[in-house]
Amino acid sequence: MSDAIADAKRAMRAELRERRQLRSQAARDAAEHGVRRQLDELVERIGARSISCFLSTTTEPGTREFVEAAVERGIRVLLPITRADGLLDWSVATPGGDISEGMFGLPEPVGEVLGPIAVNDVDLLVIPAAAVDRAGMRLGWGRGYFDKTIGSMERCPPVYAVVFDSEVIDEVPSDLHDQPVTGVVTPTQTLTLAPARR
Repeated sequence: MSDAIADAKRAMRAELRERRQLRSQAARDAAEHGVRRQLDELVERIGARSISCFLSTTTEPGTREFVEAAVERGIRVLLPITRADGLLDWSVATPGGDISEGMFGLPEPVGEVLGPIAVNDVDLLVIPAAAVDRAGMRLGWGRGYFDKTIGSMERCPPVYAVVFDSEVIDEVPSDLHDQPVTGVVTPTQTLTLAPARR
């Protein structure tokens, strides 16, 4: 990655992180309800019976309400567990499942750990992002976990990133290892994008 791209990514992440921290609790609660509605509709439209989703942090658009409701409806939900080698393990979400602090202080499930290939069976990937551009390129938080996961899948299902409405932007800085997403879910809309061609 060139220094200019790396610097542009760092600067954009810092600005987006600061904006997220300034959101009120009421705005975060409203966003979580909206994200749940959008994800419920997306899962139904795709007909997904098995999905992967992340457990949101306090500043991210909330996904926990959606995860709990999906599990109650009998959908198999895989939650990511970070590993030191840059790959993701997975655990099946359970009703009222315990959550601990994983690497980087991220919320992670407590339960039976499945290896990285467990995600190959899902019908839909729901992943975090700092921002997504209109060509489908995603700016992550700089650790590369989801780019590696998407890039390693033999038959990658639809991939939707969850962001706030203001984080769907015209262009994000990207490099060769960055993976495009199928679409984006915000509290008010679900957009299917045309992923960038490599």
